[in-house]
Amino acid sequence: MREYSVPVLVDVPPSVNCVETVFARGEQEPDAVVLSRNVGDGWTPVTAARFRDEVTAVAKGLVGAGVEPGDRVALMSRTRYEWTVLDYAIWAAGGVGVPIYETSSADQVRWIVQDSGAKVVVVETEAHRDTVAEALAGGTPDAGDAAGEAGESAGPAVYCLDAGAIDEFTAAGAEVSDETLAGRRTGRGGRDLATIIYTSGTTGRPKGCRLTHDNLMFTARNVSQGSLEALFQVDGRAALLFLPLAHSFARIIEIVLVETGTVLAHTPNMKNVGPDLQAFKPTFLLGVPRVFEKVYNSAEQTAAAGGGLKSKIFHAAAATAIAWSRAESSGGAGLGLRVRRAVFDRIVYAKLRAATGGRLNAAVSGGSALGERLGHFFRGAGIEVFEGWGLTETSAPSTVNIPGANKIGTVGKPFPGVTVRVADDGEVLVKGRHVFDGYWQNEAATAEAIDADGWFHTGDVGELDADGYLRITGRKKELIVTGAGKNVAPAPLEDRIRAHPLVSQALVVGDDRPFVAALVTLDPEALEQWKSANDRTGASLAELCADPAVIAAVQTAVDEANLQVSKAEQVKKFVILDTDFTEETGHLTPSLKVKRNLVVRDFTKEIDALYS
Repeated sequence: MREYSVPVLVDVPPSVNCVETVFARGEQEPDAVVLSRNVGDGWTPVTAARFRDEVTAVAKGLVGAGVEPGDRVALMSRTRYEWTVLDYAIWAAGGVGVPIYETSSADQVRWIVQDSGAKVVVVETEAHRDTVAEALAGGTPDAGDAAGEAGESAGPAVYCLDAGAIDEFTAAGAEVSDETLAGRRTGRGGRDLATIIYTSGTTGRPKGCRLTHDNLMFTARNVSQGSLEALFQVDGRAALLFLPLAHSFARIIEIVLVETGTVLAHTPNMKNVGPDLQAFKPTFLLGVPRVFEKVYNSAEQTAAAGGGLKSKIFHAAAATAIAWSRAESSGGAGLGLRVRRAVFDRIVYAKLRAATGGRLNAAVSGGSALGERLGHFFRGAGIEVFEGWGLTETSAPSTVNIPGANKIGTVGKPFPGVTVRVADDGEVLVKGRHVFDGYWQNEAATAEAIDADGWFHTGDVGELDADGYLRITGRKKELIVTGAGKNVAPAPLEDRIRAHPLVSQALVVGDDRPFVAALVTLDPEALEQWKSANDRTGASLAELCADPAVIAAVQTAVDEANLQVSKAEQVKKFVILDTDFTEETGHLTPSLKVKRNLVVRDFTKEIDALYS
């Protein structure tokens, strides 16, 4: 057993709540720009006073609509400006936010709305309103008596952003006094519930994680004034959020950005991320490994499409960036390596940075493992990625790498106020004020997750090094035990295979089987470029899955992954599927995690064929 603690840096008072800073800054720095809104013809700055006033107007509307202190308000929307206004307005009205992914099905919406007992539901589009209507008309399977106990038999009121919900709330709050709202806003303290975030649900029904104002504020202030302080002291600091704000990772970063006065902008459509990066020019970015993989793979494919010389230059530049970064981690690069990096900086890395707006120098990655190769490449190219780790139950982060002490390949040290322990069986346990106070209406699950000594059992397996850096090696429940009794962690193999430009997803199998195998899917965007470059323009996806050249390319990715593990853990066979794992097919969560059990269920025939 190994344990590592970092002392508390910011001891947040118990009276503090999540909305306090919005009103304090609106009073003290009314003209400070705190958000930026894309209104279609460019980015419009939003001052602290304007943001406070919009939050106030919507909060009064929620009070006018009957929201009482502690009432749950569900929000189903993409990441957009109004999401943040509503998030803070719910807190200002004394309510509890319940985020719902905008891609959620009617069954998922039904469960979350009725399990939480939401009094109001705010949706983004008319299509979302239809989904909610379908959900609430579909009965209450397995939802218990939550709605009935809360007196919600008539169902929650539903408001639609695209149909003018903000104006509706503003009108509804016209008679609510400033004194009434001030009482609501200051009447909530650290111990009060701030949000219920439902887990993505890779297995079974999602559980609602109860996070208090103290959980969120303790995390935000100790991260922003401790581990990542340097990122939020940059002049002209600005951040672009495009990950779903329904996910705890983006949600805590939203709070950090508001707390630090970093200009916050939103991108609702993932297809617009590239243009919005170039137009908004952020200094800071939040992403998941798949985003950084896409950036690298796109650059590699573009170079390949430009011909042999350009491809050779890119690969030489990538190798140089990785070598330089590795050297910096172990004493510093020599003169020759520094010269090569300076040359490639002008002809390759500068173009990569320009594609992100030209000001980006740091990013935070979470959700799954980034991998050493990508971490070193981006640092060598001038965009340092700080990998972190945590779960919804820990208010998102528990550990994170820090500027000046970024140990690539790990997920960093605990942030201030957090203790991490690795149990004898390898499971990572966590303790701190950032740990949730339990699952909503599920005492049995809470007792299973938090032991008698207050340790939260994360379900992740990992290792702590002598300096306190944590390395995650897999999920306890996802460990594969082969027929020969060999324990195999699938994540490192999957991450390495997925790093290939042609690969979209990889899922390693082998439980109770004689050897390890894999299901592989192809990346549609990368495939189009590959088809053009290899004279396969008219080929169908099914034909390409059986194409010897494609199989050979995937084999190189598998061979590369196999170099990282013992012979008994290596992938011996694989099959390329003629479909991808997506959220639409039900095989990915909204946070882009593979629903392993569903993939295994739906592709049983293909898995069996690997072992026939």
